[in-house]
Amino acid sequence: MELASAHPALKAFMCGSLSGTCSTLLFQPLDLVKTRLQTLQSSAKPGAPKAGMFAVFISVIRKENFFSLWKGVSPSFVRCIPGVGIYFSTFYSLKQHFLLDREPNAAEAVFLGVGARTVAGVCMLPFTVIKTRFESGHFNYVSVGGAIRSMYNTEGIRSLFSGLTATMLRDAPFSGIYVMVYSQTKRLLPQDVTLSVYAPLVNFSCGMVAGVMASMVTQPADVVKTYIQVSPSHQSTANAMRSIYREHGMCGFFRGAVPRSLRRTLMAAMAWTVYEQLMAKMGLKS
Repeated sequence: MELASAHPALKAFMCGSLSGTCSTLLFQPLDLVKTRLQTLQSSAKPGAPKAGMFAVFISVIRKENFFSLWKGVSPSFVRCIPGVGIYFSTFYSLKQHFLLDREPNAAEAVFLGVGARTVAGVCMLPFTVIKTRFESGHFNYVSVGGAIRSMYNTEGIRSLFSGLTATMLRDAPFSGIYVMVYSQTKRLLPQDVTLSVYAPLVNFSCGMVAGVMASMVTQPADVVKTYIQVSPSHQSTANAMRSIYREHGMCGFFRGAVPRSLRRTLMAAMAWTVYEQLMAKMGLKS
């Protein structure tokens, strides 16, 4: 089947997958550092000195090597390439079904973002768990397939879906807030700017603003998700929240906020920019 004759939802999937590939490869080191910071926190004793983002960067390079900053990129690709494709194809389908060609208002934008992320998040959760474990440095997995077999044989099928509640509490609000701020910010700009040769720069800038806001709001849920997924005990979301607060206070819920905000903001901004440009070239509105 030629691309030109493909279903619009399939085109959206392909555009999303390509945008996810680019952004994942570029920003994987930031995700690894974020996970290491949060993992160090979960295993640190109360009152122990806290490592910073740059200290973790240098530590990974010195103790391992430069390319270890991309540890976990394989499960990231397995997760993000189809995951971002599922996200954008679901987003496109929901928008076409409920809004036709009309641009969403703020509430509709939140609905589209939450709906698309919920579908993609549930579908790709096992690879999210594996990616987190790869990045933590606490597990000696060699491949994605080997990680799946090891987790299934030693911990059961439940381990592949650990942190589902925390993941949804992080990803669904992130996407809802992101799409709302992104779409409404673009609506405030003159149409001759958003449709000009500067459109990619406009899209990226709006994505940066949306990403920062969404990242900070959902940071606590990301810490809880990591805490659960690197722990073989599979504690509940409520127990994980109590443990983090008891051991580290409110500051513990914002551990790794800087690298995560940088990575999520840049990754989302690039993904949406590439996606919108590709969709425009195919004659489709996102």
